[in-house]
Amino acid sequence: GSRLWRLAYRFGGKQKLLALGSYPLISLAEAREARDTAKRLLLRGIDPALERKLQKASAEDTFRSIAEDYVDKLKKEGRADRTITKVKWLLDFAYPAFGDKCVREIDPVTILAALRSVEDRGRYESARRLRSTIGSVFRYAIATARADLDPTVALRGALVGPTVTPRAAVTDPMALGGLLRAINAFDGQPTTRAALKLMALLFPRPGELRAAGWDEFDFESSVWSIPEGRMKMRRPHRVPLSRQAVGVLTSLRRISGGGSLLFPSVRSGLRPISDNTLNAALRRMGYGKEEATAHGFRATASTLLNECGKWHPDAIERQLAHVENNDVRRAYARAEHWEERVKM
Repeated sequence: GSRLWRLAYRFGGKQKLLALGSYPLISLAEAREARDTAKRLLLRGIDPALERKLQKASAEDTFRSIAEDYVDKLKKEGRADRTITKVKWLLDFAYPAFGDKCVREIDPVTILAALRSVEDRGRYESARRLRSTIGSVFRYAIATARADLDPTVALRGALVGPTVTPRAAVTDPMALGGLLRAINAFDGQPTTRAALKLMALLFPRPGELRAAGWDEFDFESSVWSIPEGRMKMRRPHRVPLSRQAVGVLTSLRRISGGGSLLFPSVRSGLRPISDNTLNAALRRMGYGKEEATAHGFRATASTLLNECGKWHPDAIERQLAHVENNDVRRAYARAEHWEERVKM
């Protein structure tokens, strides 16, 4: 059989054997060097066999493997498919640079080089989101005892700040009246017309509405309950339904009530309409992207409701499902302001 160099030692009151390598692949001098390294560990109270296992496990803890574990965790938490797809898309920018590298060996300089390569293509927002995603992977690695620090912390302020372009919104009452009349006269898909009406009446995020299911609506109580999986802040959200909204939903139910979705895709009744459907309808009505967007109905509601002075700002924020950063205001926001929102 093969001949092996071994070191016999005692640790924790037990006799153990540590394999140092096979002869002649490992020379006598190399075996003695490995023996001396093991003895130095023993003098420090460290089991050389356990240390070897830890080093091997560390070498297997590549950024890619931990990132894949992190994505699996997001799936188990019920994150939206769209969110998972975005995270995986961003991680694909990082893998060529350090995907197969042990996380403990990845430094800020290595990460910055990968981020700069994204910036060089003019994708400043993508670079910023990539840094955030890489940081999330490292924090997950720290939480699972596979890394000691997050090197992205040192990169704050290193990237080009993205230019923030507010989503176009109609904030003049007269102009809003014109938009609502245009929606009412829209001659496209009746489900699209209904969706635009509900955006104006309920002002949810477009993704929250377009993927809505009929089982989320309680018509007896006039409440729409959006599950946390579709909410941006990962919290369930209740929306009071006005009589106008109930009227739109009642008419819509005659069209799509036979399925599970309010707004099924024309191509596949099992999937909702796409992100672009509502914006495309606005363009068809003659509203340019600098004039109105589906998401802009939220800014319209926030602006006009705050300006009229009839409603408490916290009630408006709760209706918009905004989460306060301030701890005190967040505590107050836990109140639903339900009665006021029903009137609003």
